Amino acid sequence: MVLWCAELAAKAVGRDHTYVATEDDRIKAVVESAGFNAVMTSKAALTGTDRLAEAADLLDYDIYINVQGDEPLVNPADILAVEKKKKGAMNCIVNGYCWISPDEDPHSVNIPKVVSTEGGRLLYMSRAAVPAFKDPACAPKQFKKQVCIYAFTRDELKAYKAFGRKSEVEFSEDIEILRFFEIGKEIMMVQTEPGSLAVDVPEDIPGVEAALQKLHCL
Repeated sequence: MVLWCAELAAKAVGRDHTYVATEDDRIKAVVESAGFNAVMTSKAALTGTDRLAEAADLLDYDIYINVQGDEPLVNPADILAVEKKKKGAMNCIVNGYCWISPDEDPHSVNIPKVVSTEGGRLLYMSRAAVPAFKDPACAPKQFKKQVCIYAFTRDELKAYKAFGRKSEVEFSEDIEILRFFEIGKEIMMVQTEPGSLAVDVPEDIPGVEAALQKLHCL
């Protein structure tokens, strides 16, 4: 699956600019045998974003785009859309989202739900079904979910890592982007194509495989 995600990222930004950040020599060997770049990071990284911060110290770019390795259905065009948004908003963190499909359960704790302003600024992200409602007549017609494509600058990543620990709400929700609120960063959300499915638990695999078969990838 790591190679699958690397191939999708390479379609967006090119193989030469695609790196797999890992602390595991086995992953490094697999990645490099497939012709991709690997960058070794420490085993002490608290989150994927902390790992990217370590990688950013070794790689010289203006923008670092993180595509998490559990998103085998990411659309390369969405990676480019996140990059474009970041170029126009260099002082903001940028993250992707899409609408939850009718086949998905907004109450699943494996799906981070997104609450944003009408202009696209992130207000909160939760594993609970948010936004909540008191009156059923006011219930949202759809819920948004996070798509794990992010864009940062090196300074943003350094500030994130320098916080030195998971923030209280980040720890509770187990959603790493929430730490940026503690360091005063605005987060802008970019809508991506629907259909993104992450593999968070083994039970997610059949649904992802079925989606890949529809795309004639398996």
